[in-house]
Amino acid sequence: MQTKSLKKQNKELADAQRQLEILSNGIFSDKELPTFAKKIEETGQFPLRPKKLEILQINLGYMCNQVCEHCHVDAGPDRKEIMTKETMLQCLEVIKNTNATTLDLTGGAPEMNPNFRWFVNEASKAGIKDFIVRSNLTIIRANKKYYDLPEFFKKYNIHVVSSMPHWTRGKTDKQRGSGVFDKSIKALQDLNAQGYGLPNSKLKLDLVYNPSGAFLPGDQVSMERDFKNALLEDFGIQFHNLFTITNLPVSRFLDYLIASDNYEDYMYSLVDAYNPSAVENVMCTNTISVSWDGYLYDCDFNQMLKLKVASSVKHISEYNEEVLNNRTIIISQHCYGCTAGAGSSCQGTVIPTEAGIS
Repeated sequence: MQTKSLKKQNKELADAQRQLEILSNGIFSDKELPTFAKKIEETGQFPLRPKKLEILQINLGYMCNQVCEHCHVDAGPDRKEIMTKETMLQCLEVIKNTNATTLDLTGGAPEMNPNFRWFVNEASKAGIKDFIVRSNLTIIRANKKYYDLPEFFKKYNIHVVSSMPHWTRGKTDKQRGSGVFDKSIKALQDLNAQGYGLPNSKLKLDLVYNPSGAFLPGDQVSMERDFKNALLEDFGIQFHNLFTITNLPVSRFLDYLIASDNYEDYMYSLVDAYNPSAVENVMCTNTISVSWDGYLYDCDFNQMLKLKVASSVKHISEYNEEVLNNRTIIISQHCYGCTAGAGSSCQGTVIPTEAGIS
C-alpha cells in the first residue's frame, strides 16, 4: 500500500505531460486502437461541445489524509497544493453570478483546507440549489477537529457524496489502507445519526464505488442493492444512492496499470465498451472544473492532466460563462473511461443501465 504520492516519490507519472505521452503513443499511435477523437468522429460527435452549465466543481486542494491506490488526483498528506482565501473569494464572485445550480466541492479531502468551513458558509449565502461535498469518510474520524463534520454538513443541508470501495473490510483496506474500513463505517454511522441517508430524509448521503483493479464497474443498480443489503444487515447503515465510477487511466491508476502489465488490456476494455450514447451526457458537457489555483478545466480528470479549457478565459478571476459556453472540450484517450458501458461521471452512470449495453 502506498504511503506517499507519486509527486513525493518523484515518479515519472507525477508529470502530466508524461501521462499524456503514454496515452497518445503505443497502441494508439500504431493505430491498433482508434484515438478517442477518431472514435467520436465516426459517430458524428466530434468536436465535443458543452451544453448548459449545471455544475461548478471546485477542487479545494490535493491534500488528503489517505493515499488510495487508484487516486487520479495523486492526493495525500504530503500534497501541499491548497486553495487560498484569495482564490476562494474569486470563486465566490462567480458563484453569486453563475447559471450553474450545483456547487461541487472536492479534493483531496476538501475538509482539510483551513478555510473550508468559512468557504461553505459564504457559498451557502449565494443561492446554490444543490451543495455537494465529496468526502472520503475517514476524514470525519481522522482527528477530533473533524468529529463534528456531520453536524456541520447538516447545518448547511450539504449533499454528502462519500467514497466507499466495498462493503467488506478486506477489499476496502486493500485499496485505501489499513483501518480505512472501520473508520468509514463509524463515519457513516455518525452521518446516519444526524439523519443523513435515511429513507425520505432531505439530508442526502450517496456512496461512490471505484473498482479495485483493472476492470470496469458492474451494473450500478445491482451493486447499489448489494451495498444497501450488506451495510444495513451488518452495521445498520443506510444511504440513498450508489454511484459506480470507472477508473480512468490517469495518475496513480495509470501507474498501477503499467506496473501490473494491465495497461493495454485495460485500454482495450475501455475501447471495446465504448458507447456513443454515453457521449451525449459526459460530465464535461455540463461542468466546469476549477483547480486549487483557480484555473479552469473541462473536468476533474483534465485538471490532473493539466489540460486547461480551450478558451480565452482560463482562470476563475476572468470568468465569463458566455465565452466558456462557446468552447470546444479538450479530449484525449482517457475520455474512453467516461464513455464505456453506461458511462461514468461524478454522479455515476450517465445513461440508464438498460441503455448502457453497447
